Amino acid sequence: MASIHLLVLIHGMWGNPGHLAELARIIGDTYSTPSSEGIKLELLLAETNREESTYDGIDWGGERVAQEVMDKVESLEQDGNSKVVDFSITGYSLGGLVARYVIGVLQQRGFFETVTPVNFNTLATPHIGLPRYPSLMSSLFTSLGSKLLSRTGEQFYCVDRWSATGRPLIEVMADPGTTFRGVETVYLNNNDIDRIFYQGLSRFKHLRIYANAINDMTVPYVTSAIEVDDPFALRETVGIEVELYEDALLLKSHRVPDTPPVPTPKALILSPTWFRNRKPSRPFLPPALQLRFPFNIVIYALLPILIPMGISLALINLSMATRSSRARIRLLEKDESSKGKLIHVLADIERDLERTVVDYIDDPDPTPSHHPFEKKTKLTSEQPILTPLQRKIAASLNKLPIKKELAYFDNVRNAHAIIVCRDVKRFEGHKAGEGVVRHWAASFIL
Repeated sequence: MASIHLLVLIHGMWGNPGHLAELARIIGDTYSTPSSEGIKLELLLAETNREESTYDGIDWGGERVAQEVMDKVESLEQDGNSKVVDFSITGYSLGGLVARYVIGVLQQRGFFETVTPVNFNTLATPHIGLPRYPSLMSSLFTSLGSKLLSRTGEQFYCVDRWSATGRPLIEVMADPGTTFRGVETVYLNNNDIDRIFYQGLSRFKHLRIYANAINDMTVPYVTSAIEVDDPFALRETVGIEVELYEDALLLKSHRVPDTPPVPTPKALILSPTWFRNRKPSRPFLPPALQLRFPFNIVIYALLPILIPMGISLALINLSMATRSSRARIRLLEKDESSKGKLIHVLADIERDLERTVVDYIDDPDPTPSHHPFEKKTKLTSEQPILTPLQRKIAASLNKLPIKKELAYFDNVRNAHAIIVCRDVKRFEGHKAGEGVVRHWAASFIL
């Protein structure tokens, strides 16, 4: 009987399986033949949670992908000549959070009792939610994002009340289950609400995440690397020294020099040096609008028209997609066949757990006077403003033996798509991420 190692690839927000085509190609080439133990790699590129369906939330997306996994396993084993023995999962951006939810579903169904979880990987995933920065634009995005991205937006910014007791989903998924509302719990069963996601994740033999150290305008360093401080935020002023691997734009080491770099003398206004210094270090326009002379002049001339028009069209599209998503979610929640989904199962368990814990406390919702993860720091426009909850989530996830790899794409406008070579056919610059993808494939344990 043939032994199969199933690898699931999950794309990000607004995405489709084509966004991970390079990951599928490179991992397929790397493990085109069975291992020395006779284990064969099989790929599953998640199909059911794509494009506008990604608005429906991490949870409903996770339920869809989990069902794809079960269907794939059944398909592979139906002839009786093959058996899925190992399981790995990789998620990009939102897909990393969906992957963690899928793990919880599989854990609750007892999937890992017969299948060994091996590799868990994410690339540019907002593990602690999307952080806010002390700037007007960031505050605006935070306010609008939780409303214009439907259920997923609420979960990104931790303003959802996912559990029966009102906790955000990202908090629940990072809870190791040792406490409930600050009180030591008495576990009801092995699939306790506060353990299901974390316990499933901890069963994987190899945990490795990839984050963009700089220039990720979509998922900043602190959340993709699960950190609470950004050492690269002031790199242009403190002069961080970095060393990269030869075969990939991944950080081998980095350090802050003992003495900051000497400031460049100010150039005379309108001098050649002044003009050179005014040139942005990163492209101002997105790749689709980066045209050659003389067409670039036309684009710049039309910017006063294109920018308002683009913003208006984006807001209209987001509003319509959110409305459609809300309608789909209402139908999903009314569907009787969905009652066995993890979201409903865990709600019942959490209610039972709350009744158990209430015997230990007088105030069912105490507000601590001091949060252990709070600390006062000097705010700059580069450092994120993390909430106590986000710091708590980071501390919890960092207790796991996670290996962190930091990609370093300098002089690019947005590195978010580059890290997975999302669209190399349309954008030549996305090929810069191939070294990262090959590192991921080489680190994969078959």
